[in-house]
Amino acid sequence: MDAKKEAVAVVLAAGKGTRMKTELPKVAVPLNGKPLLNHVIDHLKEAGIHDIVIVVGYKKEEVQALCTGIPGIRFAEQKEQLGTAHAVLCAEELVKSHKGPILVACGDVPMITGDTFGSLVSTHVQNEFSATLLSAKVDIPTGYGRIVRNSSGEVTAIVEEKDANEEQKKINEINTGTYVFSSEILFESLRKIGNSNAQGEYYLPDLVELYKKEGKKLGAVILKNSGESQGVNSPADLENLAAVLNGVVAK
Repeated sequence: MDAKKEAVAVVLAAGKGTRMKTELPKVAVPLNGKPLLNHVIDHLKEAGIHDIVIVVGYKKEEVQALCTGIPGIRFAEQKEQLGTAHAVLCAEELVKSHKGPILVACGDVPMITGDTFGSLVSTHVQNEFSATLLSAKVDIPTGYGRIVRNSSGEVTAIVEEKDANEEQKKINEINTGTYVFSSEILFESLRKIGNSNAQGEYYLPDLVELYKKEGKKLGAVILKNSGESQGVNSPADLENLAAVLNGVVAK
């Protein structure tokens, strides 16, 4: 669809990944012989998104080297790890003239397919949402931000695990960290976000809450296959995803 061709992707790839017990930048860790970041890039291109900005930070040269020879890749640098909203702000200079949708993806969530990315962008554009988030319903939501909805089913907030109360921790709809934003208001809105949370960081989920308060139109797409939401935060996660991929290949 045209909507996808008009989209720019911003991929968050600045993290260190201390729990991975490796000297590699987290997004450079291989899954079935291919770095996590390259899985994400391949799926974006399958969706028809070819203008991709990678936000780098930790061992940036190694991350940039993963993209050698891939057309359509540009880099923005996040010098300090101040959160996901700050990471997107670091890409402002490269995408501020862009008039279409901006898709934000995580470089360490390698299973989200091109079809999913594409349908997320299409849903955002067709419904004229200011922000559209990708969520998943899972059996064990521990470690993920929870999607809070009102009695009408509308998304009202995304609460990070560290900031969630006991009731919110029971919610099994999680944030995948994947969003589409309308470019016109994105960066001015990001500047309004504070960092009064357990981590002292600037979170993209807070932008969703801000938009809700301002009366902006919000959308949410629930993954058909919740397995696509699986990120890599530990060696065990990597083993699990490799087993899933090998199972798919074996079929």
